[in-house]
Amino acid sequence: MMTLGTPCGDIHSVDAIRRPLDRLSAIAPHARIQRRPVTTSLFAGEWQTPAPLDAHRVVLYLHGGGYVSGSPATHLAVTARIAQEAGARLFALDYRLAPEHPFPAALEDAWAAYWWLLTEQHIAPAQIVVAGDSAGGGLTLALLLALRDAGMPLPAGAVGLSPWLDLTLSGATLIANAGADYLNRDILRASAQMYSQGHALDDPLLSPLFADLRGLPPLLIQAGGAEMLLDDSRRFAQRAQAAGVEVELAIFPHMVHVWHFTWRLEAQARRALGQIGEFVRTQVAT
Repeated sequence: MMTLGTPCGDIHSVDAIRRPLDRLSAIAPHARIQRRPVTTSLFAGEWQTPAPLDAHRVVLYLHGGGYVSGSPATHLAVTARIAQEAGARLFALDYRLAPEHPFPAALEDAWAAYWWLLTEQHIAPAQIVVAGDSAGGGLTLALLLALRDAGMPLPAGAVGLSPWLDLTLSGATLIANAGADYLNRDILRASAQMYSQGHALDDPLLSPLFADLRGLPPLLIQAGGAEMLLDDSRRFAQRAQAAGVEVELAIFPHMVHVWHFTWRLEAQARRALGQIGEFVRTQVAT
């Protein structure tokens, strides 16, 4: 984990940014799960199904990776465990990545996947929780905002795991926690530029921190006490609460960015994943 944010050659090279995260698909342990690939005309992804299963719960998962890297395979260690803890089918979206596919491609794919769950898979919005880590956490909140603004039915709730909610990089903990976290500010900046491609970085669909948050469903936001993006979660939770949103902010002391990957070794990672499972079970009532 400590190498994920370490510069690897030119930080403006997408291959240099993608390579460390891609290695996770080969080395990260994961819970036993049934995997079924899905390809439609609009997007790809995979169903991840645990046993035993309460099939009425569904998690739509949007992986992290700065909008430029990652896949369902790189995040299987986390998603398989979430599916188990939640007793839910999990659909891991393989959304298009920047710079080949800049904003709003990832958001369009997330929208298409959510609509597919509703219309093709006949899953009610009240049965769905959307979740994502890091950039996927930001994408999760951007999806909620887009759905709300379009008058679409919203999911039962959403979870952000160390969400990246401010692409302007204005949080104080980007500097204060730089020595404790493995993230790299230059890589964050380069990733934001690759994804935004000239769009204003404070656009709420790029940086949900700056959005009008009224009318969103219940939220669980998890952050590590030692991570550089801690202020993203703190400020967002404060603004969501002020907007009347039901939001729980859980800060795990001394944890770094998306510590959830370390669940086999770290008790706080297991506790965080268990909390996500409990949130899903609570929001999607039987």
